[in-house]
Amino acid sequence: MSEDANKRGLTDRPDADERAIKPNNASTSCGDNASPFPARLTIDVTLMQRSRIKLAAFRRGITVGDMLRALLAREFPDIGEPS
Repeated sequence: MSEDANKRGLTDRPDADERAIKPNNASTSCGDNASPFPARLTIDVTLMQRSRIKLAAFRRGITVGDMLRALLAREFPDIGEPS
């Protein structure tokens, strides 16, 4: 019985000790690819847009995420902190 008590189910949340673990090289700056814990951004696109995005990434030999991060970096360059 005690063996079952130590097992964690698939949907169980990690203990507080497990949540607090971070790699030593974790960065908190907001630069390009500086954070090993990226923020998620969800957008709604049509099925046709999704297909075109995936096809463009495949043709370039990169992932959709890498392609869109590069696009966002070009479109919204880091201008530094406001003074």
